[in-house]
Amino acid sequence: MKQIFTILFDLDGTIVNTAPDLMAAHNHVMKKFGYAEKKLADIKSLAGKGAWVMMQRSFKEEIKDEKIKNKMTKEFLDFYAKNIDQHSQPLKGSIEFFNWAKDKKISMGVCTNKQERLAIDLLKKLDIYKYFEFVAGCDTFSFNKPDPRHLTEVVEIVGGDFKKTIMVGDSEVDANSAHNANLPFVLVKDGYTEKSEKEIKHDELISDFIGFDKVIEKYL
Repeated sequence: MKQIFTILFDLDGTIVNTAPDLMAAHNHVMKKFGYAEKKLADIKSLAGKGAWVMMQRSFKEEIKDEKIKNKMTKEFLDFYAKNIDQHSQPLKGSIEFFNWAKDKKISMGVCTNKQERLAIDLLKKLDIYKYFEFVAGCDTFSFNKPDPRHLTEVVEIVGGDFKKTIMVGDSEVDANSAHNANLPFVLVKDGYTEKSEKEIKHDELISDFIGFDKVIEKYL
């Protein structure tokens, strides 16, 4: 049976505020390897494209040895995996919205550039995995955001209709994915991006999920 509507969500900074745990893992690595730690506010310039890119952005020109970079990235993933839900919390109003969407028989999926195993583990530990029909990480397919297939494959897997699908995210990576897939895009304010909301093309703008049902009703 085809769903009446499908909503695709990014994960970090969109449905879960993961910044505290991401930065704790980042700073654990930097301290262990003898480099300067960063502030929580630096998440905007670091996150959004997965662990490797996050660490690469942090290294910049400071660290050039690829073996060291690989060791630091592995350490980041190991530490983060063990401490993934210490301080991460779902965005305000999200759980209430997920329950509303389920009641409306709306299909929901996650498209994230986090590793699939980490994304699923986090969602399960926060008790929100049950709301999603499919979770696609950066390594689920042979491509990932901003490649539109990261989104379109999930729509096909859950039996959705491209004409009745919307993407929700917090960065230009999500916006570009949606645009490339010809899907409407909802931008979550103050996301993990250095771009301003005016620089990111979007159809809807929200701060959290309180009242988000009214936005979605316009598309049903």
